[in-house]
Amino acid sequence: MAFELPDLPYAYDALQPYMSKETLEFHHDKHHLAYVTNGNKLAADAGMSETPLEEVVKASHGSNAGLFNNAGQHYNHIHFWKWMKPGGGGSSLPASLESKITADLGGFAAFRDAFIQAGMTQFGSGWCWLALKDGKLEIMKTPNGENPLVHGATPLLGCDVWEHSYYIDYRNARPKYLEAWIDNLANWDYAAELFEAAS
Repeated sequence: MAFELPDLPYAYDALQPYMSKETLEFHHDKHHLAYVTNGNKLAADAGMSETPLEEVVKASHGSNAGLFNNAGQHYNHIHFWKWMKPGGGGSSLPASLESKITADLGGFAAFRDAFIQAGMTQFGSGWCWLALKDGKLEIMKTPNGENPLVHGATPLLGCDVWEHSYYIDYRNARPKYLEAWIDNLANWDYAAELFEAAS
């Protein structure tokens, strides 16, 4: 199945002031498009043009770095756009996900601190995650285009800490970006939807 660049689920200026129109134009229209274009070529070269994306990600991990990087980033970004919404963030979560965060991670405040810490301490480019593994929620961080799928887990919420995700708006202040993201942009409804599907 060929990779396709999805439309953003909101207008380019809908996430301001926390994520600017300029950031989304570069991030979606240039960076994500490059993963799609390169990924399609590399998937074809590997005989995987008809393989579902999740399978391409898992199969190429550790064996085809170029394909893995582009397929992983395509997968991550398909979800990243949906992991944000205007008027998102905050500590008001759907009940099922909130009670699971309380049970597994010690409550929302502890989760928030750990998630931000994971993003701050991911050296270089990468992601921080809320993921479900073996029935339990975990905070994870991964380098580059890697994601929880290749560690036997299901990503429920992920924040991109590549510089192109925040440098236009926050310069080198990654902690401020992470705080603004979790407090004002995170789409808890979509995270809960993924949680229900994986449970």
